[in-house]
Amino acid sequence: MKRCKFLILNGSPKSTEGNTSVLLDLAERKLALGGSVSRINLANKTDFKQIAQSLKESDGFLFGTGTYWDSWGSPLQQFFEAVTETEGSELWLGKPAAAIVTMHSVGGKEVLSRLQGVLNTLGALIPPMSAMVYSAVNQKALEADACPITEDLWCLEDIEVVCENLMQACHGTNKWRTWPTDRTEFDRVWLKV
Repeated sequence: MKRCKFLILNGSPKSTEGNTSVLLDLAERKLALGGSVSRINLANKTDFKQIAQSLKESDGFLFGTGTYWDSWGSPLQQFFEAVTETEGSELWLGKPAAAIVTMHSVGGKEVLSRLQGVLNTLGALIPPMSAMVYSAVNQKALEADACPITEDLWCLEDIEVVCENLMQACHGTNKWRTWPTDRTEFDRVWLKV
């Protein structure tokens, strides 16, 4: 099996200081098991030619961002504006892309869905279960483990699934992993007023 080249792009304005960076650190260790990993903190990089070369040399991508007023971080927005001319080019076409979004409490899933849409429009391939949203609310609920519904929340272990599926797509093996899913009580009435 070939060793793939993975590129992690951190689109958070907090660069190495934020929650997104913590999760990307976990993902980087997992991806290193399946290939070489390089990382760009977009808040610290403005040379698009250098970034484009890294995109070209990579087999797969992992994007990370926080949630800021229902959108991704400004460094990621600037990046997308700069790469518009590369849509459908060899930088993207058919290369798998995964994503990790952090949020305080709300808005992250919408950011993730938009992010996957942009990546796919650029030409990237979106493998199954290759993206997740993790929040402060998730963290607190999982720590409390107050009810069975917490089993259906994204958790830190799901980073392994995201990374494994990105690696599977890069290797062309397609032995997809899944995270735990509530298949029995998803329609349970939980609201008590």
